[in-house]
Amino acid sequence: MKESPEESTAAAMLADPRVRRWRWTAAAGVVAGVAVTVTAGWRLGLTVAVLVVVGDVVRRSRKSSTVTAWQKSSAAERRTEKQLKSLQRNGYVVLHARAVPADDEGVSDGRIDHLVIGPSGVYAIDSEKWDKRLPVRTMSHLKLFHGPFNKKDRLDEARWEAQQASSILAKRVGFEVPVQPSVAIYGPSIPWKVMRVRDVDVYAGNRARAYLRRRPKILTDGDVQRIFQAAEKALPPKYPD
Repeated sequence: MKESPEESTAAAMLADPRVRRWRWTAAAGVVAGVAVTVTAGWRLGLTVAVLVVVGDVVRRSRKSSTVTAWQKSSAAERRTEKQLKSLQRNGYVVLHARAVPADDEGVSDGRIDHLVIGPSGVYAIDSEKWDKRLPVRTMSHLKLFHGPFNKKDRLDEARWEAQQASSILAKRVGFEVPVQPSVAIYGPSIPWKVMRVRDVDVYAGNRARAYLRRRPKILTDGDVQRIFQAAEKALPPKYPD
């Protein structure tokens, strides 16, 4: 027997994780409300039920990310995102998980975790979670090692992504738009504040905000908005809805 359209729609709604979450929240509110009603009356029971639902909504909102469909963002990316939010008051805007370069179909193998545009310039930040048991070291600003592993390919990839973004944005806005690549590392101890290795800035993940704030102002508010609007169109979301 075939399902009717109504049954198919109902089944799809019940399978939706968001619907399941609301069902659990509503059930928890009802259970708490009934329990209090039995012992203290329906008014207090209703109040407790509402508080349970509201509290769960607030808790979920604090844990949720504003990043668009990353197939889920990593813990490192969410930590950097949290730092970048506080820079909005300083005139910075951010696009997350952007594809570069965009081909004719808007698809690319490259991805910038966080494209930051603000008074001090434009930055392509990649957030990395590395094994904290292995030390991080550099050699002559040309090589980066995580334990025995040479991270040359990772740095070259970050630099390439930034160069592509720079070229694409310059064509859109009509003036040069340097994009500085950087890698924010979480996990192991980083024995320096900011180190430029193969033209890529490398620093501890928890320094992402300080890394941006302590740079001189080179862009006007108008420049920031113009570049941001160009980036929204030219660098599509890596994982569109």
